[in-house]
Amino acid sequence: MTLPALKVLTANRLRSGDVLYWKVGGWSGSLTDAEVFADDAAAEAALAAAQASVAANQVVTPYLFEVRQAKTGFVPVKEREIIRSQGPSVRPDTGKQAEASHV
Repeated sequence: MTLPALKVLTANRLRSGDVLYWKVGGWSGSLTDAEVFADDAAAEAALAAAQASVAANQVVTPYLFEVRQAKTGFVPVKEREIIRSQGPSVRPDTGKQAEASHV
């Protein structure tokens, strides 16, 4: 028996391009706050609900991606989402990497 894939809903903020994650009817800038879906129907319902944010010109291109449970919480399965969750990869002195070094 195969376990269902765990999924998270993501998009980008229209004005700034920041990566956002769906958090129970809204958006968060942190993957740790994201709602994790084990049920495909619930994931698709959240994706449909996110279309209201698209219509309101708040976010662009919402989509679902797979995550897995790790000791530190949920982490993306694919490299693209790992990079998006950590911030821009071109300059470590900006974005989420810079914020993490000051915590």
